[in-house]
Amino acid sequence: MLLRSLCFLLFVCSHSHAQTNTLLDSWLSAQSNLKTWTADLTQTRTLKTLKQPLRSQGRLVFAAPNNFRWQLGDPAQTIAIRSADEMLVIYPRLKQVERYPLSAGGNEPWRDALALMDAGFPSSRADLDARFKILSIANTNHVVHLLMEPRSATAKRFMSEVQLFIRTNDFTMAANQLRFADGSTLRNDFTNAVVNPTLPTNAFAYEIPAEFKIVEPMKK
Repeated sequence: MLLRSLCFLLFVCSHSHAQTNTLLDSWLSAQSNLKTWTADLTQTRTLKTLKQPLRSQGRLVFAAPNNFRWQLGDPAQTIAIRSADEMLVIYPRLKQVERYPLSAGGNEPWRDALALMDAGFPSSRADLDARFKILSIANTNHVVHLLMEPRSATAKRFMSEVQLFIRTNDFTMAANQLRFADGSTLRNDFTNAVVNPTLPTNAFAYEIPAEFKIVEPMKK
């Protein structure tokens, strides 16, 4: 009886693992056809210094391979725009822009960490495995939960963990969560997602007003 029970448990675990990996492969297959993506979001920041988390409403616009625009607030309080060679973080109320170059040489950990901000949009399994080590995969209530860590040792100095939550009915991203080295977390819950919409030509453009101050926080 004990042997039968052990065999049954092994079969159930093996079947569940295979099923979860099949769902993961289906999601990655869907990602290969993803060109653009938009969604509304609720962002929750949890900091050790605050008793209550901070929540903001916003919107995400993404275009393959790695362009995105995050906007929080309406009117916008914070805008983050990433292109191939730099990332801008804009604070309209403060009239300030932070510029983070991504194409310069060096192996600074912040550059590697910023390069992982599009973790929810891998182009292939090889792309995912090259940047992340999958620690666990679970399928609960029609949502696949991936727990991953960056492979880059320098990126880990800024970002220790990435979680993705993928809907199994349409393989769109339901949420993601980033855990940073200081223990703080940043979670985004997505709604009203649209796959492959036509984006305006200026979706990732921002004309910086002359009165705005431009700073480069990571510049030595």
